Amino acid sequence: MTQTDQAYQIKEKLARLEEMLLSKAPNMKELLRDIHRQLKADPDNVTVLSNEECAILVRGLERQTSASIAETVVKKAPKKAMNKMTVSDL
Repeated sequence: MTQTDQAYQIKEKLARLEEMLLSKAPNMKELLRDIHRQLKADPDNVTVLSNEECAILVRGLERQTSASIAETVVKKAPKKAMNKMTVSDL
């Protein structure tokens, strides 16, 4: 099977995954496993995927694992040390 055929199969499966995400299909786990197996067998296929296709894969993984892959974290402003505070800081 050529790399073009493999890339086409992966893109087909990503389209099915997107449909499953919308319909909450129960067999999404198997489809994710197939996609992973194909990408692991030929990592060059990852470079063929668009950002939108990668996003579909990430959403599928997030839903399957009930975990967030990337979240933004808001950092709090650092507190001044009490011994360095002056009256003007109050």
